[in-house]
Amino acid sequence: MREDELVGRLLEGSEIALAKLITLVENNPAGMTGVMPMIQHRLGKAFCIGLTGPPGAGKSSLASQVIKALRSAGAKVGVIAVDPTSPFTGGALLGDRVRMQDHYLDPGVFIRSMATRGSLGGLARATKDVIKLMDVFGFDYVLVETVGVGQTELDIMQTTDITVVVLVPEGGDGVQAMKAGLMEIGDIFVINKSDRPGADSMAVQLQGVLQMNPRYASAMPPVMLTQGTDGKGVAELVEAVRARQAILGDTDLEERRREKRNLEFEEILKWAVVEEWKGLAGSDEKLKDRLSEVVEGSKDPYTMLREIFPYGCIRPLTD
Repeated sequence: MREDELVGRLLEGSEIALAKLITLVENNPAGMTGVMPMIQHRLGKAFCIGLTGPPGAGKSSLASQVIKALRSAGAKVGVIAVDPTSPFTGGALLGDRVRMQDHYLDPGVFIRSMATRGSLGGLARATKDVIKLMDVFGFDYVLVETVGVGQTELDIMQTTDITVVVLVPEGGDGVQAMKAGLMEIGDIFVINKSDRPGADSMAVQLQGVLQMNPRYASAMPPVMLTQGTDGKGVAELVEAVRARQAILGDTDLEERRREKRNLEFEEILKWAVVEEWKGLAGSDEKLKDRLSEVVEGSKDPYTMLREIFPYGCIRPLTD
């Protein structure tokens, strides 16, 4: 089926078309090249929530409860669950059916697992494109759940409209989160599994740390207690998400999205330059010989770069 036919069916509400387009952009980084011009004018309706935190924080169970609460209010929810990559298949290790099974047959919920496929940040490169597809499909909310390790905390902040950081009151996760940088990116902080010892003291600890962070000088993010297994505290969490959405309003939200679009273009530009370079380096024998000097260590990469691109590779627009 052609891309324009898939987009047409996507706009008609076909989940099959949505799934096929997601597969297209996952398997082919350039897959959105032909799709974007057809959907660009329809973007911006869905509110995107990032859910991140250390492994074992109960994010999937909490996400399931958040979906339930949003659905109870009549909202349609798209979910992107970013999983580690299988070393054998290259696909997501956990998969759609293992996560959030209660919502699998709900027509108002669409859940898709995505593999990181070697992404250093932990977010699949195609995640932003899939958010766009879910937005155009007509979801009110898109929930992106991922493990907050490595560079993921920065990735999730640059991808979603707000970020919910999920922690647990044991194993030193609070201290680890502070080291990992999660304290720098949260709009809402959640201590999940709050029935366990140390939850209240961790909440106090977090509030103290956040008060010293210049990023939150104008407004302190809420620190909330939840239990993903039985839904305790989830209604308050969803209320906090909606309050944050209302505070952002159209103006601040659009400013955030402008920044994200700029960063996204830079990412796409880097990818395009690297892909073009790989193609050239793989086909030009003279260039291969020159590159061998760098590989063998007889020439430094900076000198080689100046020789290959003496005037840079980007030209100003002439019209």
